[in-house]
Amino acid sequence: MVRAILILGLLAALGAFAAEPALAQARPPSSTPADLADGRADRTIDGIAARIEDDIITSSEVRELAAFQELVDGRAKSRGEIIRELTDQWIVRQEATATNYRQPADEEVNRAYDALAKQFGSPAAFQERAATLNLSDAVIRRLLREQLYLARFLDYRFRPAAQVDRQQIEDYYEKEFAPQLKARGEPVPPVDDVEDTIREVLIQRAINDRATKWLEDTRERLKVEIVPEGEGP
Repeated sequence: MVRAILILGLLAALGAFAAEPALAQARPPSSTPADLADGRADRTIDGIAARIEDDIITSSEVRELAAFQELVDGRAKSRGEIIRELTDQWIVRQEATATNYRQPADEEVNRAYDALAKQFGSPAAFQERAATLNLSDAVIRRLLREQLYLARFLDYRFRPAAQVDRQQIEDYYEKEFAPQLKARGEPVPPVDDVEDTIREVLIQRAINDRATKWLEDTRERLKVEIVPEGEGP
């Protein structure tokens, strides 16, 4: 799974991909992509966590992603893992903004926000948890927008090559889909009834595999310097 680009995993959980066709075309945004991407042009540099080429990852970005992971997953990863995930996001963002890939519409971000909030049972419980993690609504929406943007770009970039044939569908049905349903005591529908669902699962796997390989290859070519915690300006 592509690292915390929580992305594909988070959006699958929120059902966010349903908000837009998977092969959405890149369209020029109404504002500069770098400014729209996640407010990075206005970020406060309260400390440097890592240097990537001629750019940086700030300490506040690490703290925000850690808090967001706790909100979504119930736990945060280590500082090193988070920096690596932010590095992956940086790689994807560079590619996406270079192609003028469009930002999600506000209503799409609102749907993702509402879906996340519903997982907490009540708006009050969601707001209480967010406040405990020092995450404002504005920050949550900004991070959700970024996740949508990056995940959809990966889908756009790698879906055309993620081909799935009938044999792969039947293999998945026999080896994974049907056994899982049987283990839960649920009825198993005919393969033809679930072909489209299985095809999409396998396409998402292929996208993840291709994106992971691309990120690994790209990361090896980058100059990345992690700044030890407590050092730097």
